Amino acid sequence: MLSPFLTSDIDPFLTMASTEGWLCGKWEMEFLLQTFPQGCLVKRSGSETLGYITSLRHDKSGWIGNLLVAPQARRGGIGTELMQGAIHALLDAGVETVWLTASAKGVELYRRLGFTAIDSINRWVGEGSGGTGWSPFSPWDPEMVRHVDCAGWGDRREALLHVTSGRGHVICDNYSFVCIQPWPQGTQLGPWGTLLEGQAAPLLDLALAAAGTPVFLDVPAGNVAAAVLLSRKGFSIKGSNTLMYLGVRPKYSPQKVFALASMGSMG
Repeated sequence: MLSPFLTSDIDPFLTMASTEGWLCGKWEMEFLLQTFPQGCLVKRSGSETLGYITSLRHDKSGWIGNLLVAPQARRGGIGTELMQGAIHALLDAGVETVWLTASAKGVELYRRLGFTAIDSINRWVGEGSGGTGWSPFSPWDPEMVRHVDCAGWGDRREALLHVTSGRGHVICDNYSFVCIQPWPQGTQLGPWGTLLEGQAAPLLDLALAAAGTPVFLDVPAGNVAAAVLLSRKGFSIKGSNTLMYLGVRPKYSPQKVFALASMGSMG
């Protein structure tokens, strides 16, 4: 039997996530619990919490993240039980496509549950200029940002875009944008989307001029232009996960997605 993920579970979860080397924050967990509480679940045995999972509904799609099982409870079916609970919550809410990113260890579990690999997500790491100042091309345009993001992911993701832009700074150009998010560990670029490949380079220059260091971002491997651009700026890949989906094949255009909005847990 699964239980709701409570506010009091956030700190214990973050402690366990830190031991796994995950990058996630309290603001993120509070956002998930507020936005889609029925898809945020825990597995308990008496007073002991054995596992966690979170999920987020967008419009026609949803995202599963933060599947974490205590080391002493692994290989006992808890991960599968948590996954099934999150999947059912999203499908019951009316989503057609469920997304996630899988580590090498998790791919087989997700395949057994019906997920299909569609791309890889690479973690790129480089250096910024230390945050020398902001110089946006144009004012923040929420509707344009939603349009560009939807062109890449095939769905409207207003809540996710709102929370990430609200905690960072967005630089906009003509049908292109990049969000710069601060973390204690450095600066994240993302979400980052463009409709035309040539719009990405000037945005990256401005973002790096404004970013503290180090700079990290999660980028679809299917976006070859992003890889070329980041390599030229001295970035390198420090890790990779598999992007997978369940249900209706999404209208996914990786060449328009230059970075994810979150570090794996929300899309």
